[in-house]
Amino acid sequence: MRTRRVLAATATLLLAAGCSQTVEGTARPASFGGSGGEEFTDLLTECDAVSDDQITDTVGADLIAQGFLGAICRWDLVGSAGTVKVTFNWFESGTLAAERAANEKLMYTVTDTTVQGRKAIQAQRPNDPDSCGVSAGADRAGIFGWWVQYQPDVAHPDPCQAAAKLADLTLNLSR
Repeated sequence: MRTRRVLAATATLLLAAGCSQTVEGTARPASFGGSGGEEFTDLLTECDAVSDDQITDTVGADLIAQGFLGAICRWDLVGSAGTVKVTFNWFESGTLAAERAANEKLMYTVTDTTVQGRKAIQAQRPNDPDSCGVSAGADRAGIFGWWVQYQPDVAHPDPCQAAAKLADLTLNLSR
């Protein structure tokens, strides 16, 4: 009986120790809105940065359905190139360096590019010519990115050109 209690106590201590961690950084009050104390100015409107018609035209589709909206917005489109998946993200406290590091960690091919004179990156998965993403600095703070993924084995436009065009449209509308 005593052995069970000692084992149970030891297991509880190991479990508690295994779940604890130290978090680096500076504590902020719950009302803190981000770097510099700014509020998230575009909360719940990021998915409207480019209209559905512009997305449809850019990727060469006929029909569009928005699948999810939030910090990451998703659309499914259908056209002569089959099904196209488009993803948009906008991180008001993100950086292009962090986005590059995340893509490189995923072993994507990352190249420097520009969108309306702003530093940007283009990312592609290895051996995947059907999808591409472009991320750029937002007009005020943070970063945004577009990812376009066409159906494999179906003739389609260049996904990198489509992602770059969507990024261009985003900067035009966010000024």
